[in-house]
Amino acid sequence: MPQSLNSSTILVVDDEARNIHLLKRFLNEAGFTNLHTTADSRQALGMYQELQPDLVLLDISMPFLDGFEVMRQFDEARGPEEFIPILVLTADITPETRRRALSCGAKDFLTKPLDLSDVLLRVRNLLETRRLYVQLREHNVHLERTVWERTRELADSRREILARLALAGEYRDHDTGEHTRRVGNISAAISEACGSNPEFVELIRHAAPLHDVGKIGIPDHILRKSGKLKPEEFDLMKHHTTIGAKILSGSQDPLLKMAESIVLSHHEWWDGSGYPSGLAGAAIPFEGRIVALADNLDALLSERPYKRAWTLDAAVEAIKSLKGKQFDPALTDVLMRLTENGDFVALARATGSNSTTPESPIPEGVYEDGYCENK
Repeated sequence: MPQSLNSSTILVVDDEARNIHLLKRFLNEAGFTNLHTTADSRQALGMYQELQPDLVLLDISMPFLDGFEVMRQFDEARGPEEFIPILVLTADITPETRRRALSCGAKDFLTKPLDLSDVLLRVRNLLETRRLYVQLREHNVHLERTVWERTRELADSRREILARLALAGEYRDHDTGEHTRRVGNISAAISEACGSNPEFVELIRHAAPLHDVGKIGIPDHILRKSGKLKPEEFDLMKHHTTIGAKILSGSQDPLLKMAESIVLSHHEWWDGSGYPSGLAGAAIPFEGRIVALADNLDALLSERPYKRAWTLDAAVEAIKSLKGKQFDPALTDVLMRLTENGDFVALARATGSNSTTPESPIPEGVYEDGYCENK
């Protein structure tokens, strides 16, 4: 017998002291030393819960609580994935008793008077079954942990690659690595304030930074122009939405699917005058409407080739002035409430303090990427 089985915890419940003494002596001689016994079936449940035995030897005919009631208590106390075999000790070998014992959780039977060689054989078999079960459970736990860790590593790697892809588009535009990250965090804050579920909030946090990935395909003389774009230049600028969508298209990954949706919709206007598809109102995807606000807020607070950074008050007033025209009215209200929160203000002002109040009137269209002189 494997040495590991010698230390198995065995609980014996039998109202006959003679049977307990006989089992203890024989099992001790066979090398089992971790034995616990009780002649009072009312103590069985407490000992079972405390010891979490590897095997229970249980009499059926006992005063106070019979073996069937004890097994019922064990069943209620046992965890859903736990397996602790029960070896029934009984002088009743009728089919009805056997069926009832099996239905209550018994795994094997010993007939009284006890045959000690038979006792040892059954005990060994059940303890080996218990040992294999524990090994399998531990193996499954290890596999689950390994799969979880590997899945997390793959998710982290995927997010890092996507973040670097977003950064590649931004470096050609702003020469910083922060705009995409801030747009992701602001979008997540708006989404959370709307009551979105945590999965959506995390998806938009990581998908929103890809909103301008299509700028990889826009010429530098347009992307980095200081001042207003000519109409034909602005038309070329608009292509960054469809270029980005082509880069991200075809994936079944939820993050990439949301990113594709954002790329195509974050320049749509609530009144239908945006691009590339002229969508209006609720036809614009929810995530696109959120990122439109986050992107424009951060753009206004940041210095660009065509403008200085604005103050938070000026940026908020500008966005409010386009409520119901460029931006979803309800989401605009959410953003306005957020700007009264100190933590959000700290997040939004992360672009720096070198900001200015723009000259009045505010040029319409400055909220776009570069702005068109005829917009």
